[in-house]
Amino acid sequence: MNDIIMNDVIILGSGPAGLTAALYAGRAGKKTLVLGGDRLGGQMAGIAKLENYPGFLGSGMDLAEFMKQQAESFGAEIKFVGAKSISGDAASGFNVLGDDGNRYVGRTVIIATGASPRRLEIDGARELMGKGVSYCATCDGFFYMGKDVIVMGGGNSALNDALYLADQAKSVKIVYRKGAFTRAEAVLRNRVAERENIECLFNTDLKKIAKRDDDKLVVTTTDDKEIIVDGLFVAIGHEANTDYLSEDVMRDNMGRLMPGEMPAGLFVAGDVHSGIKMQIATAVGTGCEAAMNAIAYLNSMQ
Repeated sequence: MNDIIMNDVIILGSGPAGLTAALYAGRAGKKTLVLGGDRLGGQMAGIAKLENYPGFLGSGMDLAEFMKQQAESFGAEIKFVGAKSISGDAASGFNVLGDDGNRYVGRTVIIATGASPRRLEIDGARELMGKGVSYCATCDGFFYMGKDVIVMGGGNSALNDALYLADQAKSVKIVYRKGAFTRAEAVLRNRVAERENIECLFNTDLKKIAKRDDDKLVVTTTDDKEIIVDGLFVAIGHEANTDYLSEDVMRDNMGRLMPGEMPAGLFVAGDVHSGIKMQIATAVGTGCEAAMNAIAYLNSMQ
């Protein structure tokens, strides 16, 4: 076990919200610890090319590395440890049990653990995850060079994945259960329409997935049509990463946290925050707000 050190601010998550909060808290002279989970950057790290974050052109990982260095320059400490539970309160200190077995104590905690891709719950999807079924195009797209793939979903994430894969795969089919990409940005819809190796299958949903002896996937739609491909990439939304929190922490109908309902000393930022658009810019904004609220809270306790 580690020696117990009281931190002013513990930040859970190392995505854009958590790293922004770390920058502000560290710069305010608060002892700041980031428990960043298993990888730097959260979902942002999987973006191959950022186009809609003001003032920056590059990959999501590039931006995450820069944000990390900036936060560390103001004294924030970053550990790649996940949270298993939070107990205690502002009066005695919050106890965060890490997945490394250590206990971390803070006067305040900023929850910025983001969201994870929603899993596809049809026959074969769980069994074939990592064996033809993927939730990360930028992680696994390389393995499908010159092959045929499906992207399931109809939002910005799905269309971005399809465009990324179209540069590597022979063909990309986008399967979407609705009749049009109403949730995706027009610029992405236009780019998809311009790509000759992308085909859109609207009003289509999937029922099951199986693997043939030649490693091809047999993807069966709900109207019993079969599509033969090499890989399936799933982009059907996200779920808030809040499983480590007790059931008495208030959540909205999407499982996200409501800042106005949090106990004293607990703050919320990023994609786990109820009611915000899931964008890097909004994550940064809520990270700033949560840190400033935590700083004001700590100053009021002096």
